Parts: sequence; C-alpha cells; structure tokens
Amino acid sequence: MKLNSLVRKSPIRALFFFAAFAAASAHAQTGYPDKPITLAVGFAPGTAPDKLARQNAEPLGKALNTTIIVDNKSGAGGQIAATAIAKSAPDGYQLLLGEVGAIAIAPFAFKTTYNAVKDFMPISEVARSEFVWIVPAKRNYKSLAEFVDKAKKSQGKVLVGTFGGGSPGHIGAELFSQKAGFPVEPVHYRQVGDGLTGLANADVEGAFVSVAFAAAQLKGGKIAALAQTGETRSKLLPDVPTVGEAGFADLKFAGWFALLAPAGTSPAVIIRIGNAIRDVAKDPVIAQKLVDIGFTVVGSTPGEMAKLLSDDIPKWKRVVEVSGFKAPN
Repeated sequence: MKLNSLVRKSPIRALFFFAAFAAASAHAQTGYPDKPITLAVGFAPGTAPDKLARQNAEPLGKALNTTIIVDNKSGAGGQIAATAIAKSAPDGYQLLLGEVGAIAIAPFAFKTTYNAVKDFMPISEVARSEFVWIVPAKRNYKSLAEFVDKAKKSQGKVLVGTFGGGSPGHIGAELFSQKAGFPVEPVHYRQVGDGLTGLANADVEGAFVSVAFAAAQLKGGKIAALAQTGETRSKLLPDVPTVGEAGFADLKFAGWFALLAPAGTSPAVIIRIGNAIRDVAKDPVIAQKLVDIGFTVVGSTPGEMAKLLSDDIPKWKRVVEVSGFKAPN
C-alpha cells in the first residue's frame, strides 16, 4: 500500500508505519538534501505565518545542512501556495507551511484544485495559534455565557465580523453558532482596520481573532475578550479564560500550521525533515520567540499530523456544510 494511501485510509496505522520506518530511513537518502529547499508560505511578508516560517527556516536549514528559502506565495487565504506545492515535484525540495484554513476548510468552502489528504504528505504540526472571541467593550459583557444568553434572546441573526469569507475566523464563528445555538450573519471585512472599527462601534457583536492580534488590540480599551479557544490560557492573555473554563468545552479549536510535502515524497525524506523540525521545536530560544508572537510550539510526528488531519477535516467539512457557506465562483 502506498504511504499516502495508508495515511488517507488509516492515520493511526500510518503513525506506526512512520515509527517503524524511522530506523531504516537513517541509512536511506544519504544524498538528501544536496541543494536548497523552498518553503512556500501562503501569506505576505510580515504576517504571523511568514514570521513563523522565517523563525524556523534558519535552524531547520542548519539541522538539514542546507538552506531553507521562504517563498511567499500570498493570496486566497493560503490557497495559492497550497495549489503550487500540490502540483510540485515530490522530491523533498518543495515544502509547504500549510494552515488549517487552506488545508482543512478551503476544500469545502471554495473550489480548490487540491485535496487536503490525497495531494500532501504530513510531516509535522509546527505550531498553533488559538483564537479569542472579542466583543465591543461598550456592550459590557461579563462572560461568554452572558454573550450567548443575550445572543439567543436577540431578534434575528447576530452579526459577527470576519476578515474574509471562508477564513478560520469566519468558520470558527459558524462553529460557535452551531454549538451554542444562536443564528449568525457574517459581515466580511476586507480591511482589518474596518473590522476593528465596526467591532468597536458595535456594528457587529463579536469576532474570532488570533491571540496575538487580540493581545495587541485590547490595550486600546475599545474591545474586550471573553474567551480563548485553546486547551490552556495563553501567556499573552493570562486573564482571559479558555472556552472550557467558560463552559463551552466543545468550542475548542486552533489555527494550526503544518509542514507538508507533495504526495509521493519519499518516506525517508519525510522522516528526515520531521526529525529535524522536531529538534528545532525543542530549542527553548526559538520556542520563546514564537510564544512572544502568539504561537504554541508543537513539533509533532508525521503520524500525529496525519491523525490531526483525520480529525479536523471532517469536523470543518460539517461546519461549512451546515453553515451553507459557498464562495462565489
């Protein structure tokens, strides 16, 4: 059975396959890499995903004894980069820093030309960034439960802000609606500044944003944070409860960022890169730099990453289908 077929049909079996293969792969692909590796990122320079890629590129290159070139293929919420890597040669020299939006959500919300499982080989979940539900400070909500209670009693749909239709923040709000039991009407802002103004003015009642983004904006006093979606509280927002603490444990979700290779890439190469990125994840200096910009360092195995895909893809597929969202052609 081909490895990508194994991952698709049984991520748990894939995990054991990867573990068993690790020892044998140490003696394989001895010439790899013998030239620079390109790491595609679906977002512009200076964005959080770009910073994540660049913080890992140099130490990963050192671990592999080569150079990692970060290639910003920005646009369409990461879909342009994902499309390019899905079509590239499976030789280990073209990698993708994929994220939950482009990999687990976009194939169901947009007409993508790639399949999240069939066209990629999982290497590692590099890091994740949780979300925060922010609301207008002028509403004086005391808790997430109070927000939900008022949302259920509101007349009509509750307006929620997003920074793009089909984005993780948008689909996360749809998940919130479905789990908590109140109807939402998304308002898609093209510019972040417009979205913040709309939220501060209470033109919309709430929005999901990244932890780092929320931490920066809360200082202005015009918005408030009610809960964050991680398992534990972020060090950037130690006073903001988790959704579990707020009584909504089934609302846990994260924006994960994963190292992926084109389907058909040699298992030996996958293991080689995976071992290297996990070594990078163990570096406390690098980890702290990523924490400071809102990330939680992970560094999972290929099998664990395959399991994450098998869990997340069906979940987001259901959320998108129930929401009825479908991007225009």
